[in-house]
Amino acid sequence: MVSGNNRRKTLPGSRKPSAANRRATTPSTAAGTNSLTGADGEYTGNDRTTGNNRTARNGGTAGDGGTAGKNRTAGDGGTAGKDRTAGDGGTAGKDRTAGDGGAAGNGANDGARTDDRALTRRRLLGTAGATGAAGLLVGVAGGTTGYAMTRPEEPTALTAVGSTQVMFHGKHQPGITTPLQARGHLVAFDLVPGAGRKEAATLMRRWSDVARRLMTGEPAGGGTADGGAHDTGIALDAGPSSLTLTFGFGHTFFDRTGLADHRPPGLDPLPPFSNDHLDTRRSNGDLWVQIGADDALVAFHALRAVQKESAGTARVRWQMNGFNRTPGATARPMTARNLMGQIDGTGNPKPTDNDYDRRVFVPAGADDAYAWLAGGSYAVVRRIRMLLDDWEKLPVERQEQVIGRRKKDGAPLSGGSESTEMDLDKAGPDGKLLIPDNAHARISSPGKNSGAAMLRRPFSYHDGIAEDGTPDAGLLFVCWQADPLRGFVTVQRKLDRGDALSPFIRHEASGLFAVPGGAGRGEYVGQRLLES
Repeated sequence: MVSGNNRRKTLPGSRKPSAANRRATTPSTAAGTNSLTGADGEYTGNDRTTGNNRTARNGGTAGDGGTAGKNRTAGDGGTAGKDRTAGDGGTAGKDRTAGDGGAAGNGANDGARTDDRALTRRRLLGTAGATGAAGLLVGVAGGTTGYAMTRPEEPTALTAVGSTQVMFHGKHQPGITTPLQARGHLVAFDLVPGAGRKEAATLMRRWSDVARRLMTGEPAGGGTADGGAHDTGIALDAGPSSLTLTFGFGHTFFDRTGLADHRPPGLDPLPPFSNDHLDTRRSNGDLWVQIGADDALVAFHALRAVQKESAGTARVRWQMNGFNRTPGATARPMTARNLMGQIDGTGNPKPTDNDYDRRVFVPAGADDAYAWLAGGSYAVVRRIRMLLDDWEKLPVERQEQVIGRRKKDGAPLSGGSESTEMDLDKAGPDGKLLIPDNAHARISSPGKNSGAAMLRRPFSYHDGIAEDGTPDAGLLFVCWQADPLRGFVTVQRKLDRGDALSPFIRHEASGLFAVPGGAGRGEYVGQRLLES
């Protein structure tokens, strides 16, 4: 057989027949012409050799418990088709080779190998040179545009998932328009007593350097004699895996660093909402970091590196872990689902919209005090608990009425597909609106909020089972906008007045952060603020 590392092993059934093997002499032996039967009475066909409990057909060779067809070789417990080779427990199709426990498609060679079709780092950097860093891995657009731009159309190989790299330097920080990643960490820090502007600048310089290194797949630190800066090794053997680190400043950061005059009006505290049950210990913070990656170890590696670099300057205020569907888990790129089973993100602004940048990113303004925020954005972070036991008691039809979209494909109840615009005035034969007047999709739509929109880029979370037996699970809601008052606040105030989804969710933590524009070559994130 051929093993996963492409080394050929001797098959148990390929050895010469021993003296114990006997030639079949009557039809009742079920052996064909010039056939051999093994010591344990195996069935064989023409020109076949078999071992214990093995079955071979024309020209085949089978190992213990294996089955081989025409011109096939099978290892122990393997099954091979025409012109196929299978390893232990493997299954191979036509003209295929499978490693131990593996399955290979037509013409495929599977096992511990590098896929030639993988999106390599060199190919990715070549794309970056052709399109520019700002155009790399951009666009959520309902969860489909970003994937189409940056991932192979063919089923994603693990090697391609690991090798995908997002650029650190650019007009905007990574992690805003980057396609949703499989794993995420949100963490807020407070500066320690005595730390001010100088210490914050040093920290941002260190964080930026670590982010740049990790996003290219390099180790976090170079190593020192006392081991203080050594890389933890958590992500050894893995590529960048679409890792992004995004940094923001909270309202209190500007007071602690003596930069209150540079605090933008958009960082005014969010107003209270009726569905808030906020835990202040898990809300806000001086500094905020969003980490995303398509590999859990790569994401955790970045989290540990960020925390270690903050020692002596800032301490963790709160930290939350999230996840999304893994790229390649569906037959085609699809908008993500949340833990209620609903497609979430269909109504996002699209990069093809004429006002996309104006809605998501802060433009360069006339006020020099806020010039540092040009090309940046505001992140609203909400930990939203989903009351899943209550939600799951509803029949699917009722759930769809609450949301205003079909559960199976995200299409509006007014008809069409997921991408079809909602017809908010369309009524059914009974004269009732097809999309109820309190449906979540109706109330949150830009058409019902004076055009207000935000780019939603959440992670799901699950933190175990609460004492009452209910799952502590829901959504780490992260949305991006050029102005939170005209984005999140406008929409949330409308939802606060009668959203059918409100009885099934609870907002338990909140944060608002100003996220600077991207760092240029030789710069660190926030440099234009901290060195202004």
